[in-house]
Amino acid sequence: MQQSRVFGLPTCQLRAPRFFLPHSRGSSHGLSRIIRKAYSADFYTQMMEECYRLWVQLEHEAGNQLYRQTGLLLLAMKENPEFQTIQAILSRQGVEHQYLPSEELKQHFPNIRLARGEVGLLDKSGGVLYADKALRVLQDRVRQLGGKVHDGEKVIEIKPGLPVMVQTISRSYQAKSLVITAGPWTNRLLRPLGIQLPLQTLRINVCHWREKVPGCYGMSQGFPCFLALDLSGAPHHVYGLPAEGGPGLMKVCYHHGNAAEPEEGDCPPAFSDSQDVQILRRFVRDHLPGLEPAPAVLEHCMYTNTPDEHFVLDRHPKYDNIVIGAGFSGHGFKLSPVVGKILYELSMKLTPSYDLTPFRISRFPSLGKAHL
Repeated sequence: MQQSRVFGLPTCQLRAPRFFLPHSRGSSHGLSRIIRKAYSADFYTQMMEECYRLWVQLEHEAGNQLYRQTGLLLLAMKENPEFQTIQAILSRQGVEHQYLPSEELKQHFPNIRLARGEVGLLDKSGGVLYADKALRVLQDRVRQLGGKVHDGEKVIEIKPGLPVMVQTISRSYQAKSLVITAGPWTNRLLRPLGIQLPLQTLRINVCHWREKVPGCYGMSQGFPCFLALDLSGAPHHVYGLPAEGGPGLMKVCYHHGNAAEPEEGDCPPAFSDSQDVQILRRFVRDHLPGLEPAPAVLEHCMYTNTPDEHFVLDRHPKYDNIVIGAGFSGHGFKLSPVVGKILYELSMKLTPSYDLTPFRISRFPSLGKAHL
């Protein structure tokens, strides 16, 4: 739980319930995340413009590197509709990028094996965010600006009203507005408030693969982050980050998982998890021959997905001083500076900086009056 005072008005934010920071039971832990402007929706590419500026500002304030530019390479068949949409958006939004036909792609990245008809698109602004480091810096800045971080407090009850009341296992809080960003536990907090969002929690395998020759897929060799669209028979995206440092491990993961309850985050993998790993093994065999054929390290995290994989950034339909941020669907970390700004604007009843139509709760037709 985080409590802050904005322009003299107290605001509470509920996040990471129950666990002490840092913890690995959510979606934001680990060393690294991809940052990119290459999206198949204009509004994300537009939001990312400000996100980059805010990440740089945070770097300067902290005196600590949080972002490293490597480029983000999209891999796909030339006729792939999503690939074509992303290319059009990058052009329309004036984002520096480079289309790489097969032969040129082979010249730029000879350690990627291509099938016939596969091409590339390089988002030159793409790169790596150092996730663990960024979270520590953000928590430090909250404290420096007068906020308080109360971790290890399970929320027992939320009482809507003015003020809104929050009871935890340790104490009670009250504030004029409340922001709930509880990840996989969102619906557990919302159920007593009369609403359930169409959220699915997934348990994701996070795989790290050892290089056969250390450095061949390394940052120091200019290897980029990548996102593969529908390749090697994978119905969902495969993504990877270049190896960095001594171990020579490259993060290559599948952008999907198996349904799981939040408490299952640290449980041994279910049998069906191996299907995802097999998909990754085929991808590595077909496209990254310089990696060992089996993952050297396997970790886990949780996704909280909406049906359309767009976020929920909105006020509670009945209690307008309760704001909800949820359903970040495995791509929210890079956008967190702007998401935080939007949630602040909603909590203060300010005009949002962006059109929030794609993120409204009302876009889900199943959420009628019966859910309130």
